[in-house]
Amino acid sequence: MQIINPHIPVIPIVIIIITALFTVQQFGTKLLGESFGPIMFIWFSMLGILGISQIVHFPAIIKSINPYYAYNLLMHHKGGFILLGAVFLATTGAEALYSDLGHCGIRNTRISWIFVKLALILNYMGQGAWVLTHTSEITNEVNPFFSIMPPWFIVPGVLLATAAAVIASQALISGSFTLVSEAISLNFWPKLKMSYPTYIKGQVYISSINWLLWISCIFVVLYFEESSNMEAAYGLSISITMIMTTILLSIYLYKRISLAFIIPFVAMYIVIEGAFLIANLYKFANGGWVTILMAFIIILVMYAWYMGRKIKNSFVSFVKVADYVEIIKSLAKDESVPKFATNLVYLTKANRSAEMESKIIYSIISKQPKRADVYWFIHVDILDDPDTFEYKVVQIEPGVIIKVEFRLGFKVEPRINLYFRQVLEELSLNREVDVLSRYESLRQYSITADFMFILIDRIPNYDFDLNLHQKFVLNLNDVIRNFGITEVKALGLDTSNVIIEKVPLTIIQDFDSRMKRVD
Repeated sequence: MQIINPHIPVIPIVIIIITALFTVQQFGTKLLGESFGPIMFIWFSMLGILGISQIVHFPAIIKSINPYYAYNLLMHHKGGFILLGAVFLATTGAEALYSDLGHCGIRNTRISWIFVKLALILNYMGQGAWVLTHTSEITNEVNPFFSIMPPWFIVPGVLLATAAAVIASQALISGSFTLVSEAISLNFWPKLKMSYPTYIKGQVYISSINWLLWISCIFVVLYFEESSNMEAAYGLSISITMIMTTILLSIYLYKRISLAFIIPFVAMYIVIEGAFLIANLYKFANGGWVTILMAFIIILVMYAWYMGRKIKNSFVSFVKVADYVEIIKSLAKDESVPKFATNLVYLTKANRSAEMESKIIYSIISKQPKRADVYWFIHVDILDDPDTFEYKVVQIEPGVIIKVEFRLGFKVEPRINLYFRQVLEELSLNREVDVLSRYESLRQYSITADFMFILIDRIPNYDFDLNLHQKFVLNLNDVIRNFGITEVKALGLDTSNVIIEKVPLTIIQDFDSRMKRVD
């Protein structure tokens, strides 16, 4: 833009484009995405044609495809190795392919990459040819990419480059939503509200992540001001990503093929990517620290969330419901215990109908005996199918202990309060349960019985000594929970009849020391 007019306010324009891009995310990219293919085809065709237009003036540039020249530069020219940090930026677009695999498909990516790579090689050769034939015109302000464009094509070229940049950004934004969605499924990230603007599971929209990315992008724009200033940060992040990909691929291959193939494969890629990493680390102070800081924050959140859940789960045990049926039946008939609710509903994560978390039994019997006429246990199973909408009822003890299993597709909003009401209506019509109030004064008017939902939150028992690491993880886990949505909101429960009950992580503990009684 400065070639056309040095006074054009580029940063405000960039911020406007970024804001518009993140604003439209909530509506999905289905319609917008239909234009991506034609635009990118025109973009890469333009790159190839511009490159050829310069190669014809200096055909010898074609010899640059020979790796010998790269080796000679790195080994025999001072500062050649450090130059890898800049050369690496030529490879970074390939990293976006990893994000696109889930959206475009592996076949589309493989076929299109042939055309894309050819166009890129031609364009880079064209830029090299222009530099070698215009050595007297080279300054820090000169951009070889736009210099190979005819003067009349600069404005269309800038517009097309902007459109291509927006599309590339869209690929990474969509990839970010998918990664966070998978992280939530794998319990590496707190629960967030997700929506699916299209009927493809991979195309998920997460509002909080969308605007967090927007804030981060605005910060990067204002801090670096020019893309050339963030080469170190971007190059470092991509080189680390590629090394991680190589390591993960080697682990995958380890279980499937011979080490005789894996070792040379990993060694070759680690040497190449390690060289790029070292070259980029030279610019750590010039912006590379931004990458490390962001990565550290994300790793810390993921580690605290995953390990916090793992620590809590280490204190959780499952018991057979059959062992407690008679106790619960006796409690339901014991009028000496104040009635807690007519219908008491617990949410359970036990996949088997015959099992229940010990913490739920502890809540019913030990924490505060909860007498109810009917005890309900609800289990929610989110499936990969988008539209599954079904339930199953297991009468563990008919009329007293009932388990309802919801099987919901990923596009079905988990409004458990509403779905449970529908289940009750069907069970009532089939005369499987009695949903009317058990109080005669209300029953004669056909008033529906009361229901109370209980969610259990596990907290550390301070009588139990956790080590320093466990305390740190659990404390950080509690802080992170404040940034996610609550279980009540995630399941669409009515907050007016939900109790969040805290139970200790451990109940039975060994205590060696005993106090001495004195008279």
